[in-house]
Amino acid sequence: MAKATAKAAIKGIANAESMVFRRFDADGQVVGRFASQIAKILQGKDKPQYRPNVDDGAAVVVVYAPKLAFTGRKMEQKTYRWHTGYPGGLKERTAAEQMRRDPTEVLRRAVSGMLPKNNLRRSMMRKLRVYSGAEHDFVGHPNLVPEELPPRNVRRKKDV
Repeated sequence: MAKATAKAAIKGIANAESMVFRRFDADGQVVGRFASQIAKILQGKDKPQYRPNVDDGAAVVVVYAPKLAFTGRKMEQKTYRWHTGYPGGLKERTAAEQMRRDPTEVLRRAVSGMLPKNNLRRSMMRKLRVYSGAEHDFVGHPNLVPEELPPRNVRRKKDV
């Protein structure tokens, strides 16, 4: 059964059977710093044979998206805007409200903004899979590699 869900999950990704899938845990990671690391991996910039005109990057599976963190007051002050296409149809939502509705969309938008603005962006974004919990569709995939990013360094102000 795990193979059936893994095959359904990799639908739409070219060469998915031989591709390396890297799994990251988003628990406690800062959104922007985490997204920049994921964008590098999706582009293939972490490989020695990187070419900017070829989509060589690995696929990325992210779990625990609701546990992402923002620094400072971004949770209340950062806004996500979009337009419906109708007159006066500008909509906006704070990061806190977006995290309540769909926490995976916060990371998807952050990574999408860090990828190159060309025709390869869509295929790179197709290789990003974000899940809210620990359950994901790639449990039985033979090329799934769990990886860890370095822990977040929190600087403390010195006593005055």
